This record gives sequence, structure tokens and C-alpha cells, in this order.
Amino acid sequence: MRIGLDIGGTKIDAVAIDAHGAVTHRLRLPTGFGASEVVTSATAAVQGLADLAGIPLHTFRSIGVGIPGVVDPANGRVSHAVNLGFADVDFGSALAVRTGLAVAVENDVNAAALGAYHALSLRDSMAYLNLGTGLASGLVVDGQLWRGARGAAGEIGHIPIDPAGALCPCGQRGCLETVASGSAIARLWPTSPTHPGTTHAVAAHPAAALFSAADRGDARALSVRASLATGVASAVRLLVLSSDVDRVVIGGGLSNLGDALLSDVTRVLVDWSGGSPFLASLGLPSRVQLLPPDLPVAAVGAAMAGAPSPGISLATDAHR
Repeated sequence: MRIGLDIGGTKIDAVAIDAHGAVTHRLRLPTGFGASEVVTSATAAVQGLADLAGIPLHTFRSIGVGIPGVVDPANGRVSHAVNLGFADVDFGSALAVRTGLAVAVENDVNAAALGAYHALSLRDSMAYLNLGTGLASGLVVDGQLWRGARGAAGEIGHIPIDPAGALCPCGQRGCLETVASGSAIARLWPTSPTHPGTTHAVAAHPAAALFSAADRGDARALSVRASLATGVASAVRLLVLSSDVDRVVIGGGLSNLGDALLSDVTRVLVDWSGGSPFLASLGLPSRVQLLPPDLPVAAVGAAMAGAPSPGISLATDAHR
């Protein structure tokens, strides 16, 4: 059995998977903030899975970690994990020392891409388009992650599409992420309990508030919703044109908008295809699908990526 950890800004989603990749046990714990707290929480999650399974910790084959930030999969070092409160931490080795197990560390979107590929029983090639606070993608070809020469493959959220657009946290202007992400919606459609027609429950989810207002005919909401659909469709087009993947799977928090989002995006792709024989020949609308809800793909993908790595040193050789 293997363990996979999806470490997010607020919680750790932890799973144990069997030899066939099926989830046997799952738990969630608060993440904590800062390197020490996050490593401690990750260790607690690992031990918690062992307790749920009723087996000694050392009988697990490995631990895989999906974590936001810049990751070097060769040695498990994590840099620029801003939302977790640390930078330049040898996270893999720290967790290996605590648990005595081999640890592999992967970027969270790449881990989710690998998990989605296997969960959906896909073949050939796939791009996982993660629509969360930001926008990024992970690429899987013949069952293997494609990271690129320097690990930047799939970072399409930081491709500028409007030189006069909003300033992006990456330092550029008008990046795709500034129009097609959770942070873009929060900026373009700020919600509060005092916003007309907005309840406390809806206000906690700006994307849901946006779609609800658009359904009621709010002109501003309709404009922002259309911009979101165009941005996501642009991401799909970009992924297909740059890598010609067989499938683009939309996941992340915004995918919870469900068929309403997919219908909007598909409509844009169909419109573009109607005006371009070239795009029509690519069949973009038929290549897109939503990730089914509540699949722990990042944790499962992390577990699958968690084979023993020679770059991670363990506290003991007893259970290599």
C-alpha cells in the first residue's frame, strides 16, 4: 500500500491506496502554517492512515506528497510555498526522517493531473486544467507526467493575453490567470452579505454568487461570467494547440460550478469553431470534460508518484 498527501493551504487530504490504485482509507487534517507545523501535520496524517488501516506504519511502501509551490521532484525540496508560510525547505527529507518511509514530493497540480488520468481510466495524453485560486495545468503523456526542461510545462496561467490587463502576482500584466481563476472572479465580482440579492452562504463562494446573479440577469455578472468562459476556453485552446492532448479535464474549485461552467466554455469553443475551419478540424468541444466531484485526485496522484526515490534519504534503512 502507498500513502498520498494533498497538502493545501488549509487542510491535508490524505489517502491510502492499494496496489490497483483504489482508495482504501481517507482522512483530512488541518495543515498548519510554517514548515515545522506542516511537517508535523503531514506526519500526523500518515500515522492516522496507518491507524485507520490497522497496520504498522513501516508496512506502507512509500509516501507521495502533492504540495503547492515550486518543487524539485528529484530531491523533495520545496521553494516558494507562500500559502504554507515557508520557502526553500527540504520537505521530503524532513517527512522521511519523521516516518522512516521513502518520500517523493510533487507539485500539487501535477499530482492532481496524474490522479485524474488514472481515476478517469484515460489513455494516450491529457491536460488537467486546474481552476482554483490561480490557473495552471498538468500534462500526462502515456501515463507519465511531462514536466518540461525546467518544470514549467503547463504553467499557462502566466501566459499574457492582454498587455493592458490587470497586474498578475507573477509580475506580468494581463495573464490568463487574471481573467480565468477564482482570484479573478473575486476581483471582478466582489461579494458580501450586503451585495443586492446575496446571502451569507452564497457570499462565501464568489463564483456561485456570480453565476446566480448572472442567472437573474445582472448585466455586470453576465459580463464577468462571459469573460470567465472565454478565458477558460482560451486555456483549453492553448493546451490543445501547444501539445495536442487527447483530453482536457477541468478540475479545481471552479469545476464545482458543474455543467453551467462546462456549457459556457463549450459554447465559446463551438462559436470559435464556426468561424475557423482549422479550429473546427481539431474538435475542441469534444475534448473537454469536467472532473467528477469529490474525487481526491491530488492525493491519489501523489501516492502514485510516491515510489521510493534515491534522492530522499531516510532515517533508517530498515524498511526501504
